[in-house]
Amino acid sequence: MPKRIPEETKQRAIRLVLDHLDEYPNLTAACGAVSARLGFGTESLRRWVRQAQVDAGDRQGVTTSESERIRRLERENRELREANAILRDAAVFFAGELDPRRR
Repeated sequence: MPKRIPEETKQRAIRLVLDHLDEYPNLTAACGAVSARLGFGTESLRRWVRQAQVDAGDRQGVTTSESERIRRLERENRELREANAILRDAAVFFAGELDPRRR
């Protein structure tokens, strides 16, 4: 089970990388140096930094708030589809119960 890294630690690591990015040849090298000092994965840190850059508007991509909104809308859509399926099945059942030919 992967360990949970506190949000405060993540934000500190992201700030460290962004503050010292110009001292390294690329983002991966900067993330490697910082993650080695802080004790977590280079790739995790690189993903956090890239998402922070997207959220700040420095890089193209889907922001965190947009991702959450899309996830919420997809969940709502799925729930509505399930409710519609239940209502459709109930309508078929009750239509059969009320059919005068069945008596």
